[in-house]
This record gives sequence, C-alpha cells and structure tokens, in this order.
Amino acid sequence: MYLVTILGNLLIILAINSDCNRHMPMYFFLCSLSVNDICFSRSTVPNMLVNILRQDQSITYTGCLCQVCFFIVFVGLENCLIAMMTYDRNEAIFHPLRYTVIMNPHL
Repeated sequence: MYLVTILGNLLIILAINSDCNRHMPMYFFLCSLSVNDICFSRSTVPNMLVNILRQDQSITYTGCLCQVCFFIVFVGLENCLIAMMTYDRNEAIFHPLRYTVIMNPHL
C-alpha cells in the first residue's frame, strides 16, 4: 500500500505537469496535495516497516519527537491546502466572471 500511495501521487504530479492545459489553480493545489501526501507517508511508514521487519518495536525519544513534529506539520499543511482548494472552488462557482482576475497566476 505504501508503494501504491507513492506511485499514485507521483502519477498525479506527472499528469498535471505534463499538460499545459492543467496549469490552473485547482491543479496546482492538487499537485501540492500530492506532494504533501508523499511527504506525509514518508515521515511515518518507512520506520514502521523497519520495526515490523526487525520485530523491534522501540523508537528513540528524538525519533519519536521528529515523527510527531513532521506529522503535525504535514497535517496542518494538508488542512491549509484543502481550505485553499475550497476557496478556489467557491470563487469559481459563485463568481465565474471575476474568477480569472481573483485567481491570476501572479497571485
């Protein structure tokens, strides 16, 4: 499942970056969400897999603290990205004529 998560997110990033028609705010947010998901998975799963293979369930205090900090950062970033995606869709639906002015590439 870990490899499927990584490969699926990499395919999303590749599909968005390969097509010039997909360089819009919604696709930028989807790409950012995929990168965040890869980082989120990389912060916890590899250590868990190593612990399962070694049958050693211990972790150092520093390692635990690093994992918790990365977990909190990536969850917070994911929540911010989802909030920005919600705002983007709200503007596209309720203000379709002003959408290109509000969500310009420079912003």
